[in-house]
Amino acid sequence: MEYIPIHVVIVLIPEQTCVQCGRCCEKWGWGQKGIIEDIIPWIQEGRQDILQHVSLIFQGGKRCSGRDISVDDLPGIVLIHYWTGTDGRALSYCPFFRKADDGKVYCSIHDVKPKICTGFMPWNEGIRDYALNCPACRNSAP
Repeated sequence: MEYIPIHVVIVLIPEQTCVQCGRCCEKWGWGQKGIIEDIIPWIQEGRQDILQHVSLIFQGGKRCSGRDISVDDLPGIVLIHYWTGTDGRALSYCPFFRKADDGKVYCSIHDVKPKICTGFMPWNEGIRDYALNCPACRNSAP
């Protein structure tokens, strides 16, 4: 049996840093599905400012606002929606999006924001729209 040498090429993509333009938050920072791991600390810390913008669906179809739940309710949750108004209607923007005088965008719940936000990096997404509209993306074609 003859062995053929295989050459492996490793491409190093330089680390990319968010420039806080807010484009991804404006376009995709709302209408996301949540996870229980996000809401546990919000419940434990009494973060009604966040929970009032969370909508929950339970087994059997019951719906309620995040401000009306406790840790004991968590096992019955089947779906979590980010972000809703205090009236329960879906928002078309993130309620924690803040544009500052310095032109940068800040998250007013940055230290406790959901995983969908902390894990989002447009340069790692397979959707061209993310990268092509992101000034931090060096490689605009994913």
